[in-house]
Amino acid sequence: MTTLYLVRHGETVENVQKVMQGQTPGTLSALGEQQAERLCEQFRSEAIDMFFSSDLQRAVQTCACIASPHQAVVHQTPLLRERDWGDFTGCYIPDLKDKPFPDNVESIEALKQRAAAFLEEVRRRCPSGTVLAVGHGIINKAIQSVFYRLPMSEIARMSNAEVRKLQL
Repeated sequence: MTTLYLVRHGETVENVQKVMQGQTPGTLSALGEQQAERLCEQFRSEAIDMFFSSDLQRAVQTCACIASPHQAVVHQTPLLRERDWGDFTGCYIPDLKDKPFPDNVESIEALKQRAAAFLEEVRRRCPSGTVLAVGHGIINKAIQSVFYRLPMSEIARMSNAEVRKLQL
């Protein structure tokens, strides 16, 4: 059995500004850097066999901080990228409230396919042991949706730097 710690990246400047980041790099805010340091301390004495991160800067930076005391390699993967928001990317979120989704927003089905592929990769590469993965709010929700076989609407939103534990 594999234990998967699923982590959302620390707060970003764009989170504070309410900008739809999607698959843009993002920049950790001062609070986000503090959150990453707290996660580092939380997992310092935990035996972690493998670290995964989205290949987007905000997740890489968070995961690198957590992995540093372990002197471990962080495996970056596009499977953990945030949802592609298409034409909504870079927009001020409150302005989007009543706007229809553009055709180029990544579908929930595609998101769940990435989530399932990530879970399969974890099972394949670390069939027993402990894995820590830093992703983003919506992809982490999709991973939990696939794992628990529940609609995404039934998975609670993850806060920045929140951790959820799954037993695969």
